[in-house]
Amino acid sequence: MIAINLTGAFDLSHAVAKYMIPQKSGKIINICSLFSFLGGLGSPAYAAMKAGLMGLTKAYADELGKYGISVNGIAPGYFQTAMTSGTGSANDEKYNKIKDHIPADRWGERQDLMGATVFLASHASDYVNGTVLVVDGGYLVR
Repeated sequence: MIAINLTGAFDLSHAVAKYMIPQKSGKIINICSLFSFLGGLGSPAYAAMKAGLMGLTKAYADELGKYGISVNGIAPGYFQTAMTSGTGSANDEKYNKIKDHIPADRWGERQDLMGATVFLASHASDYVNGTVLVVDGGYLVR
């Protein structure tokens, strides 16, 4: 898990920075998680890895910012995906428990991430650096 998610992001950021530095511009967007902020009861390795990815995002933002490269993250909340397909019917107890914790009163859908991704990849976010944008329907406020 750490090799793929954390080491992979480290290696890929390092590799693309070599091309972005001479251009004096670039955008790197890491996919973090709510577990970047939460303790991760029942999944400490995942929580540690996602917290590490948030730290890596901030460290690379600091290191690469002087070259015009923004490094940010997106932390999705609970989303309907193939990974969560076993949890997703309105009759499912776990699904409803999570949904009841979300002020938006629903799980996220892929299109809910589009705006955040487009924003962080666009010139509209040129002065945004080292931020992890939470897209969770308000989950973390409760």
